[in-house]
Amino acid sequence: MSIRESTLRAPSSGAPAGRLGLGPGIALYLASVLGTGLLVLPGLAARAAGPASILSVAIVTLLAIPLAGTFAALAARHPDPGGVASYVRRTLGPTAARAAGYWFMFGVAAGGAVVAMLGARYIATIVGIDAGMVPLLALAFLALPFITNLFGVRVAGWLQLVLTALLMAVVVTVIAVAAPAVQPARFEPFLPHGWGGVGTAVVMFVWAFAGWEVGTHISGEFRDPRRTIPIATAVTLALSGASYLVLQVVTVGALGSRAGEGNVVLLDLASLGGLSAAPALVGAAAGIVALGVMNVYLAAFAKLGASLASAGDLPAPLSKGVGNGEVPRRALLLTGAIILVYFTIVLVTGGDLQPFILIHTASMVAIYALGMVAAVRLLPRRTLGHRLAVVAAVLTVAMLPLAGAALIVPVLLAGAAVLVGVVRGRLRRTSRS
Repeated sequence: MSIRESTLRAPSSGAPAGRLGLGPGIALYLASVLGTGLLVLPGLAARAAGPASILSVAIVTLLAIPLAGTFAALAARHPDPGGVASYVRRTLGPTAARAAGYWFMFGVAAGGAVVAMLGARYIATIVGIDAGMVPLLALAFLALPFITNLFGVRVAGWLQLVLTALLMAVVVTVIAVAAPAVQPARFEPFLPHGWGGVGTAVVMFVWAFAGWEVGTHISGEFRDPRRTIPIATAVTLALSGASYLVLQVVTVGALGSRAGEGNVVLLDLASLGGLSAAPALVGAAAGIVALGVMNVYLAAFAKLGASLASAGDLPAPLSKGVGNGEVPRRALLLTGAIILVYFTIVLVTGGDLQPFILIHTASMVAIYALGMVAAVRLLPRRTLGHRLAVVAAVLTVAMLPLAGAALIVPVLLAGAAVLVGVVRGRLRRTSRS
């Protein structure tokens, strides 16, 4: 193994300890999992499955347990800024690891532009801002977390703790205001669109519960990864599952057939109680979600970029800041540039977000499938983590066909990973001759 590749091993006992505690850690995990799904999924799922969308939330929450548990076991045992790419490197080799890293760095990054535009459009719809101002508002959603991450993940973690607390307060307020309007009659018929509708809603909520891999990239920043990460994962599973489940029950029971008609279901719910501050409240929720997601993902992208550079998969100068407690500002700048490219393409192509959502989700599915196969080989046998990894590997590989034609992007990035390996091999042979 080369010196560069060895830097991707878990930090030794002499490595500087991270500084993130349990509170900021839970906040970062919640931000990566809850995401923008709170803004749109309750209504879309109700439209697809009716009252049975509640069952879809419960199913996906259960399916998330092996995936989340596996990532928690990996991050706790092997704190490493390379995350999934590093685990794949140890078990499946450098080419597969390079592909996993490129999928996240250049594929999942498409979601940055999507999150910024979703947050901006949501607020513009609620507040009545001119559509022409949406791109500028979206740029603000990109700029603030970017600047925050320039000061390091510890500052970002405490900011996220505040943002997540505000978000949960908004969600609880909306549920409390709308709950008195829930009527039992609106839960019948329970399966208006059959089990096919339930399946469609399950697919939607799978993306709502994605994001567990983000914690692996910042695992070394925790003070006590083996203790903190499993607790943060368990708390996040409970809170995210409960939030979506209760919100779905209230959405169906309070709005009935109107649940899927609008694009701002949280505003519809808040308005049921005659709450005069409803637009401001929901606008705040949209802003908090968009900022929170960008905040935690930028931290993960930056650490991954520095790790890939330390392995020679990206230019070496980008590796500065890869160590625990260090700030990978150069890799963060690269991340910002990639997201801005996607953002520009979104604007040039008319603002249609669907292609970029598909790029993001297809890349995520590919990363999960490869990561879970690596976890089966890396985690000790006959442990809970290994058993969860086996289940998660089967589930994620089975999800690959759902990505459909969008898998072309991961395939192209995998081709780039192979090409980089070939070029590096030839350069090494040339230098020796």
